[in-house]
Amino acid sequence: MGKKLSEIGSEQRSFIESQHIFFVGTAASKGRVNVSPKGTDSFRVISENKVVWLNLTGSGNETAAHLLKNRRMTIMFCAFEGKPMILRLYGKATIYHKRDKAFKTHATLFPVNAGSRQIIEMDVDLVQTSCGFAVPFMDFKEERTTLNTWAEMQGEEKIYDYWKNKNTQSIDGFETKILEE
Repeated sequence: MGKKLSEIGSEQRSFIESQHIFFVGTAASKGRVNVSPKGTDSFRVISENKVVWLNLTGSGNETAAHLLKNRRMTIMFCAFEGKPMILRLYGKATIYHKRDKAFKTHATLFPVNAGSRQIIEMDVDLVQTSCGFAVPFMDFKEERTTLNTWAEMQGEEKIYDYWKNKNTQSIDGFETKILEE
């Protein structure tokens, strides 16, 4: 059954690396809680207590706004194939924008993506596994290419305009600081 661990071990790392989707949970002290599904080749385990993931352009930017208010983050992986398991990473996260040196350093870990918006670095202080016995089986077919194709067609200027119109504030009105220099 479930375990609580102080770090990401080799078994958990293998599980994470085999997943096609993960879920990110954040919340400011007030307002809505956000849970976002994330896919593509956008997650890396850096060490036993550090992970990074590439945040792509989307219709909102809740994660960024929440992290500026409260650095708490939970990341969840679920086995939809094979042995049942749920794995959660708990910790504190820092958001890096394209203007930040750390963004440029971490960006080399991922395939180039025209929709790259931020990189999130998380210091993991708890790893928890649970059974996942009620998680349904689902077969992975393929990655969706819609977001990447859209971002490539937009180009930098239109992506910037999109961020300006859709990604500068959360649904609760919190700033995301995506356009600050």
